[in-house]
Amino acid sequence: MADPPSAPFADWPDSTFNTLSGWTWVGCYGGYLLQCDALKDFAHGFFTRHWSGRGPAELAGYLSPGLTVHRLRQVHGGAVVTARDAVAPPWPEADGLISTAGGQSLWVCGADCTPVLLADPRTGHVAVCHGGWRSLAAGVLAAAVERLMVQGMEPATLQVALGPAVSGPCYQVERSVSSKVAAPLHGDGWQRLLAAGHVTPDPQHSDQQPLQDHLDIRGAAALQLQDSGILASAIHTCPYCTFREAKLFHSWRRDQRKAVQWSGIAGQAMAGGTG
Repeated sequence: MADPPSAPFADWPDSTFNTLSGWTWVGCYGGYLLQCDALKDFAHGFFTRHWSGRGPAELAGYLSPGLTVHRLRQVHGGAVVTARDAVAPPWPEADGLISTAGGQSLWVCGADCTPVLLADPRTGHVAVCHGGWRSLAAGVLAAAVERLMVQGMEPATLQVALGPAVSGPCYQVERSVSSKVAAPLHGDGWQRLLAAGHVTPDPQHSDQQPLQDHLDIRGAAALQLQDSGILASAIHTCPYCTFREAKLFHSWRRDQRKAVQWSGIAGQAMAGGTG
């Protein structure tokens, strides 16, 4: 028999468990996983550090039985591939993955970068992206949306979940990094980030050091998605910070250790029988 759920929330008062607006912790025999309420019609989950040692081949069974598993060799770039090109090792080098048929589970991993899950209720298509600063600068989100559009998706119908990631106050970067993340945005991207509160110049900056910013990587991702035609109201950002929530998530910035948590979503049967 499988072990009962682990309890990362054992020290949380009952009154605070599952009170996140728009997000729900779901318990199963393997542990707890986090789901976005807006994607409730799609089997999906953001897994925590308590699932360490278990990869997509095992985790897929906690989303839904009978799913095929598709994953990437993430390289912090802008390449996007289809699930039919990611069925077995060696996994393709890319940071975006889109479904081509129902019953496919798509996976990304990270330890501070943003896991991005995209779902189209109209066609059943889904996509995942690894949203680190380099892949955002390389345009992985726009590339994923464009590939979905080729398969009949309209950006305005998409629902997107931005999962647990490092928060802006905990993510200090050089100005050159925030400028590269801003570059794909329409207009003056860095000023747009600043106006939206997604980048904050470091007030402790010294003239002897390069300019520093605090970068909200998920806020930057949301603006890029909006530039691709996705409605702001359809972009749902998880409030958890991987750096701050040490009991729940691995964080490279905090621990300087190579350890990740996985996030996945499964596509539905395609409208019109595509696949």
